[in-house]
Amino acid sequence: MSDRDVAVVTGGGRGIGRAISLKLARAGWDVVIGYLSDVDSATSVADEIQTLGGRALCIQVDTVDERSVEAFFAAAEQFGTVTGVVNNAGAATAVGRLEDNDLADIRHDIDVNLFGVIACCKHAQATLARSGGGAIVNISSAAATLGSPGSYVQYAAAKAGVDALTVGLSKELAPSIRVNAVSPGTIWTQFHRDPDRPAKVAETVPMGRAGEADEIAGAVAWLLSSEASYVTGANLRVAGGL
Repeated sequence: MSDRDVAVVTGGGRGIGRAISLKLARAGWDVVIGYLSDVDSATSVADEIQTLGGRALCIQVDTVDERSVEAFFAAAEQFGTVTGVVNNAGAATAVGRLEDNDLADIRHDIDVNLFGVIACCKHAQATLARSGGGAIVNISSAAATLGSPGSYVQYAAAKAGVDALTVGLSKELAPSIRVNAVSPGTIWTQFHRDPDRPAKVAETVPMGRAGEADEIAGAVAWLLSSEASYVTGANLRVAGGL
């Protein structure tokens, strides 16, 4: 058993989640990588973490299935002392105007982006409490305040729910468990249906470019660290000025 604390990252095998997992490993954490279907990507991240001298465990989890979430956190506790949880798993299946999307796809997005975070927060609390406390970071989005018209307003609505959840839960769980959020803007990842979208929106960003996943990971790592010991209920916007 390692003497390093364990961080749990849902959706930790790709995109922003991958960057977070590797950043935390470099900062001295062992990492539990939650993935839904892409085991190869999750395993690749785990291999990289091991080359950095850390431990990593890949666990399949469906964040909208409570039994799956419960089993996920139980396995994480067996791996080590969990003191950090990053709710990163997300989805944007319904893209475009609201009226042009199927309600089943819209419901799926809301389930993953809001209910999944709620489910993970619920079960993370008990895990962190048994570890003596810790911190939760919810990955929200700048879309929560911008609305994302014509792109995915239901995604923005779900992320606004994550913002409210973060504030309320931070007060509910203080002082033993800190709860914060990070709100990325448009980031260069494979999340986008249109792979060129980050370049297309760059001119609307005050910084003149889309962001990189590592820039989000740095914010998350800080919020989980002891340097942020007096920070709870905060939402750190990493969106290039949007």
